[in-house]
Amino acid sequence: MPSPAEPDPRPLTGEPLAVDLLNTRWIDAAGRHDLLDSLEGTALWLNTPPVREALGGISVPAGHDTRERLHQARAALDEAVADPAHPSPAAVTAVNDVLAHGRLRQVLRPDGPGTVAEVDAPAWLPAWAATADFLRLLADRPDRIRACGNPQCVLHFYDVSKNGTRRWCSMSGCGNRAKAQRHYARRHQV
Repeated sequence: MPSPAEPDPRPLTGEPLAVDLLNTRWIDAAGRHDLLDSLEGTALWLNTPPVREALGGISVPAGHDTRERLHQARAALDEAVADPAHPSPAAVTAVNDVLAHGRLRQVLRPDGPGTVAEVDAPAWLPAWAATADFLRLLADRPDRIRACGNPQCVLHFYDVSKNGTRRWCSMSGCGNRAKAQRHYARRHQV
């Protein structure tokens, strides 16, 4: 797995924090990958811009506790994204179990009102922040949280297209493969 100094190897980045955590697993020509399988991969994820921004500049060590909490949050999000608009009772429990380890506190800063995330232990902060971000996405547009339309792909995305018809994690990857398969099938019909 990559060291934190190496570039992010994942095929899809730049998604909201909750979706970005889900996308720490992917499949490519070399097989299945999980960025959170190692402490180095965990450190790499913790140092990506969406994570650093979501954590408000707080540095969280990529230790075993942090990695374990991230695995728990990702599993909860996996259950919840199966049907974001109507999560199963198990998904609700799993998400709420992660959220129980943190809360937002209202504060007044010199520049105005704000909020501060408080968690039971620093290792919970990234997992809690990603799960809280999922609630934000649900409140905004739950129908826009989607799995890639390629059945062999495990990536997710948050559809921000104007008409909301995005089907693929990326047009350059899964979208092009689907178009090529349709083209091949049309040309080779008997």
